[in-house]
Amino acid sequence: MAGRKSSGGASPGRERARRASEEAPSELENALSILQCVLVARRHRYTPEAVSWAQYDVLELLRLHGAMTPSALSERLGVSRPTLSKSMRVLKDLGLVVQTQASEDRREQSTALTERGLNFLERAAIQRRRAATLVGAALTLGEQAIFAELCRRASAALQSETDGGGGAA
Repeated sequence: MAGRKSSGGASPGRERARRASEEAPSELENALSILQCVLVARRHRYTPEAVSWAQYDVLELLRLHGAMTPSALSERLGVSRPTLSKSMRVLKDLGLVVQTQASEDRREQSTALTERGLNFLERAAIQRRRAATLVGAALTLGEQAIFAELCRRASAALQSETDGGGGAA
């Protein structure tokens, strides 16, 4: 095969993946990974329902904004309608959300939290408050303010990528 460069038979994609896996994670990457693991484990303790992160995000958006159409939810979450539909099916089966015909457009449905969904989110809120109390006890008031600001900035940077901004906010 004249003209082709070979790296021991590995495709360029595999070679790139190999190099990336050999790079040591940064201290920031490790800290985010550990924090994510701890938060996920705590969430599962307080809300043992089999709710994925994507489904949890749907519930949180409904808590924050009230009833929403699937198109508004999928746009806000940055997911396709089929992906949202899969999440909605599970949430409906668990009795956490209900869908009714939207009054503005009879072709679209409005999704809202049920009492069970509100109860689920209240248990999640209790877990967040307990986590905040534990973290708060380990930090000074000044450190708490700095941590809160850094969390907001990190969230904005990550959200901007989801929103198509591509960079830090």
